[in-house]
Amino acid sequence: MSNISPFEGKKAAFYTLGCKLNFSETATFAKALREMGVTEVEKGEKADLCLVNTCSVTDVADHKCRQAINRMVRNHPGAFVVVTGCYAQLSPQKVAGMEGVDLVLGSNEKARLVKLLSEAWDDKNDTTTMHRCHTEKTKDIREFAKSCSRGNRTRFFLKVQDGCDYFCTYCTIPYARGRSRSDTIQSLVEQAQQAANEGGKEIVITGVNIGDFGKNTGESFIDLVKALDKVEGIERYRISSLEPDLISDELIEWCAQSRAFMPHFHIPLQSGADQVLKTMHRRYDTTLFEQKVHKIKQLMPDAFIGVDVIVGMRGETKELFQQTCDFLEGLDFSQLHVFPYSERPGTAALRIPHVVEEGEKKERGATLIQLSKRKTQLFYSKFIGRTMDVLFEKTQNGKAMHGFTPNYIRVELPPEMANPSLDNKIVSVELGDFNDDKTALMAIINH
Repeated sequence: MSNISPFEGKKAAFYTLGCKLNFSETATFAKALREMGVTEVEKGEKADLCLVNTCSVTDVADHKCRQAINRMVRNHPGAFVVVTGCYAQLSPQKVAGMEGVDLVLGSNEKARLVKLLSEAWDDKNDTTTMHRCHTEKTKDIREFAKSCSRGNRTRFFLKVQDGCDYFCTYCTIPYARGRSRSDTIQSLVEQAQQAANEGGKEIVITGVNIGDFGKNTGESFIDLVKALDKVEGIERYRISSLEPDLISDELIEWCAQSRAFMPHFHIPLQSGADQVLKTMHRRYDTTLFEQKVHKIKQLMPDAFIGVDVIVGMRGETKELFQQTCDFLEGLDFSQLHVFPYSERPGTAALRIPHVVEEGEKKERGATLIQLSKRKTQLFYSKFIGRTMDVLFEKTQNGKAMHGFTPNYIRVELPPEMANPSLDNKIVSVELGDFNDDKTALMAIINH
């Protein structure tokens, strides 16, 4: 019996939509397939296997998923097409019915992707078993698919938690990814050490609701952070996102004096109006949010703080949106991530009166984006002339080589100074003035 992989010599194409967690998972899928003899297609090549990892956070995301699937089928005729991710979990039959789709895997099945793909691949010429669809009901999603990978990036992304128990009124993520569950600290430390062994210097800690880490293992997020900080070789950690009510003072105090955790926090606010937060079923108010930001800035004055905000939520009147604007004007944050509210089937938000028109949503979004640009440039400008350590990253698509300071200031190198040898190198540079579009500071390297 031959031990040769049925995928030996095959070419694969990957496409990911959505969050950093999805990108991390796709990179892990690609790594598993590489170990079975699969190589990734070069530009212009035709793939034997296509994998689309989907998102379903908005109706626009659903539309983009369908476009991506159709594009994969069109660009790689005859390829075996696998679709997984949140859209696949929430609308499996719709995805399975799309022309060219051969295998649909929900959230519980990601951990068994290679096994299920191998079985389907063996039967791919049996037309009676085409459009295989493997999904579990939300209550039965219990598998945790490990993921620690960098794909074609410089930084590693370590998945520590999956799922969510919050059930905010506007959100489908708990239905798409199931209840909160985590890996163990021992396993995660081992994965971080392996990343270090592979030359990784920075790890981004990812998950759906990572502040809930350890619910199923009896461990805690602060214990995970302390354990990861001891991993030799990893010089930087970033925490991708933490709910404000789950950011303990102990965590803030510990990060302020830790060896490798960077002064960089990403905190979802969603609204600066307490009445809207209540309709969203968020578990905090603006007073608590402001206290957390103040605590961070008190102990880490240079910290970068990113904030998520949803505009146009059902029930968000013009007066309530103005409350959000006023709250954010007085908040010491560094950048906003602005999302327009999107109607999602089956969510409790559909019962909330007062619908915000699409044009009004766009105007509100534009208002906050301008506020974000102003706050980010003000934050960056405070560091012009200072010398800071920058971890440089691979250049992509002909863009300028860039990297980030410990507090997440984007730094660009002048083209004449860009050098592939700087990838994954931490270099001490002087921070010069803004680049042309004011999205980064220019690096001055003193030899």
